[in-house]
Amino acid sequence: MTRRPVDVRTGRTERRPGRAERPGHAVAPWVRTRLRTAPGAAVAFGVLVLITAFLMAVLPRAVDAYESEGLRQDIGGAPPGATVLGLSAPQPGLEIPRSAREEAMRPAALSAVHRKVLASLPAPVRADAAESAYGVRTSEALTGTDTWLPRPDGIGPRFTLAAQSELAAHAAVRGGRLPAAGGRVTAETKEVEAAATTATARVMRLRVGSVIRLSGPTGSTALSVRITGIVEPRRPQGSYWSAEPVLRTPGLAVLPSAPPQYRWEAGLLLAPGAAPALLGTQAMPERYWRLAPDTTGLAAQDTPALLREVTSLESGPGLLRMREIAGGTAVLSTGLETVLGSHLAARAAITRIVTVAAFGIGAVAAVVLAMAGALVAARRAGELALLRSRGGSLRGIGGRLLAETAVIALPAAGAGLLLALLAVGEARLLPAVWGASGVALLACAALPVRAVLLHRRPRAHDDRDDLVRARPGRRRTVAELTLLALAVASVVALRRRGASGSGDLLVSAAPVLVSLIAALVLVRLYPLPLRWAARPAARLRGAIGFLSLARAGRSSATGALPLLALLIALTTAAFGGSVLAGVADARDRAALLAVGADARVSTAGEATALPADAERAVRNTAGVEEVTAVRIEWTAELAPDTNRTDAHTGTDTDTDAGTDAGAGADERKPLTLIGVEPGSYSRLARRLDLGAFPAGILKDTGGVLNAVASPGVAARLGTAPRRIASPAGEITVRITAVRPRTPAAPRSEFLLVDRAGLEHTGPTTLLATGEALDARALRAAALGAGPELDVRLRSEERAALTGSPLQSGAERIYAAAVAAGAAYAVIALVLSLLQSAPERSTLLARLRTMGLTRRQGRQLLGLEALPQALLAAGGGVLVGWATIRLLAPGIDLARLAVAAAPALAPVQDVSLRTDMWSLALPAAGVVVLAGAVAAGQAWWAGRRGSITELRAGDTR
Repeated sequence: MTRRPVDVRTGRTERRPGRAERPGHAVAPWVRTRLRTAPGAAVAFGVLVLITAFLMAVLPRAVDAYESEGLRQDIGGAPPGATVLGLSAPQPGLEIPRSAREEAMRPAALSAVHRKVLASLPAPVRADAAESAYGVRTSEALTGTDTWLPRPDGIGPRFTLAAQSELAAHAAVRGGRLPAAGGRVTAETKEVEAAATTATARVMRLRVGSVIRLSGPTGSTALSVRITGIVEPRRPQGSYWSAEPVLRTPGLAVLPSAPPQYRWEAGLLLAPGAAPALLGTQAMPERYWRLAPDTTGLAAQDTPALLREVTSLESGPGLLRMREIAGGTAVLSTGLETVLGSHLAARAAITRIVTVAAFGIGAVAAVVLAMAGALVAARRAGELALLRSRGGSLRGIGGRLLAETAVIALPAAGAGLLLALLAVGEARLLPAVWGASGVALLACAALPVRAVLLHRRPRAHDDRDDLVRARPGRRRTVAELTLLALAVASVVALRRRGASGSGDLLVSAAPVLVSLIAALVLVRLYPLPLRWAARPAARLRGAIGFLSLARAGRSSATGALPLLALLIALTTAAFGGSVLAGVADARDRAALLAVGADARVSTAGEATALPADAERAVRNTAGVEEVTAVRIEWTAELAPDTNRTDAHTGTDTDTDAGTDAGAGADERKPLTLIGVEPGSYSRLARRLDLGAFPAGILKDTGGVLNAVASPGVAARLGTAPRRIASPAGEITVRITAVRPRTPAAPRSEFLLVDRAGLEHTGPTTLLATGEALDARALRAAALGAGPELDVRLRSEERAALTGSPLQSGAERIYAAAVAAGAAYAVIALVLSLLQSAPERSTLLARLRTMGLTRRQGRQLLGLEALPQALLAAGGGVLVGWATIRLLAPGIDLARLAVAAAPALAPVQDVSLRTDMWSLALPAAGVVVLAGAVAAGQAWWAGRRGSITELRAGDTR
């Protein structure tokens, strides 16, 4: 006869369900009952799932957001001349009738082409119509023949004429009126009206009514231009004015002559209707359509398509479409692909580093969720064993447990996803959904899977699972060895391949892999010191030491999971802290190399001497601790020297007879000669750690000045005395020391001598140091000493290095990774201690009945938790150090450290370095927290009393 199943809650025989009762209907009462039984645990589990789902969903959205912002800033912050899409077509051929050629140059024809070009741009390429322009310009500048025009070196200025659209919308009239095309302008027209910007009018001496006569290459007058208006650009840095800066601001051009000669180049703006008059000149007029890129709505995932379409517009199918609109000879040129390529390179380098943090946080979150399921399964082991022994199936038990966790985990994960969507608005939805879904799936499966694995077979009672006496089976040993082999193989491959190409995922997973190896090894080795320490402790008079070691050995043999969580969390925090510390050091170093001190005060180009009272004014400024005056001559040269000693062979060589062309060119290279006061300058170099040297090394030896040189200059000059000619006078120097850098010229080759040995000793630069420099007061003091003085501060240079959204976004993610790693370490530690908390409380109650005092109880729990805490802390320090040492050769932090890494050669190679604070503080926090939890549990157990714990029939 078959017995009916017994209800585990009431002990009564269950009634068989009738027709009206469906077996599936019993799930809802079970779930409600379980949630009512432990509401606190359910809320805590829901909060854990919510926070984890939020982190996993917000991380990809944050990456998308800062990458999109970085793309838009890189395009918008680049010079307009480098990002504008310039479509140009030469003037119509001479085989076309003159009237048709003139019509092609008129505004109506150009505007029609402009509209079609805008409409045919392929997505995601979009143009900013407000900053875009079209018109006709001279590709060959015309020379001004009037004698009243400025003529440096007696050479007349050259003018670029442009009949550009929408001048009235982009300029404010400061004098006169805008130019107009009186009547119908043709190729025979010899006088046109034009406008000049205020900068052009000031430099070129123009006013309303001025007439400029322009000549072509043959020298004959090609066109006369009457200035009818002086205009001020409304947005001078916009693409309308800056795509061709000469239309906005004139500039000096250097002619290829010896000695070099200069001439002015400027631009004049004609009325759009006057463009046909340019056909009568020999200036090779061309039609152009400048399309300013519109970055509104541009996202990071659009970058590959944007680069592909821009390349197609330059030399692919896109260019063929443009030629169908603008003519068969039209060409499109832009530097946008260079900007996009630089952005992609920086983004790839930064993403490779950020992914390390993402892997670490994802791994520790997964382990903590698994620990939460293991904790619940351990707490309910008796209940599940009873169900199993009374006929409960694995499928039924697993289904009910899945329903319990799903009721909590799914709404919590959905709430976390919603919070992530609200926190970061502009990003892709799908990666966030995948992240939150993964958290929900893991949270739902952790408890059922753990329970099913533990109760595959019905058990009458729990077997002892002591860590010291545990003997892992063959399957576990094989699995551990397999994981160890895979991890070691991955690490070896990473060391050989580096961080590029297919090694990126290995770099990202390296902290997790190393933590996995360490957790397996430490769990295997952990019983050995416990066995060694338990024997002498057993012979001591007090029982606390022996009991604590015995209790530590009685902990669960499945302690690899909490240890793995702690190791990953501590490693992630240490790695993130080291990254942030390395970035901060690199920025400090880059700012120092850019300025040379905490502040630098100099004349324009450091070419002339400072005013007499400049040093006193700077020295008396608040916050300035010390001022070092130096004289810098950037154009010093080697004086003619017929005989000198070769630097490499030590033999005398005749430079007139045996010097080849390459050596002669090297001899003519200018030198950077720096005159200093040895005492103060040596203190400055020592304080800044920039090529420190003893002050006495620069002493004068019989008319020959001892010098400190950079390696390149030392190789050029050798060890024999050499004559140096400079504006400060001619001197003879002998190199007595070589240093890689010096504060006065930290990023260039140099020759350092005593300033007293120069003919002209007036300083050109002041190097100031101080912990709290007042930038406003320093600039006011410099302005009072001389209105042309330039002031540069190290703090301002450092702030300028953090302007990229890619950098700031990655730094925020790493800061969040450090915080999240520390938080998950705390959660993992608390979960591991809570798993055995009931057993420890019962032990304390029993021992107090035998005379154990409360103080001894606190000592017992503290010493019991100490071995595991020390194992986790020591392992975390070791794994963090090993991970940083492992990844340091393969990760370059230059892109993350500075916004313009390629331009800052001295800090291009920025690698990870071990930050002891990031290693020691989290590890110490683990030990302190373990002790605090143990003390808190002892205090709470003392308040409850022994009778509450020692209930009749309790077998704990």
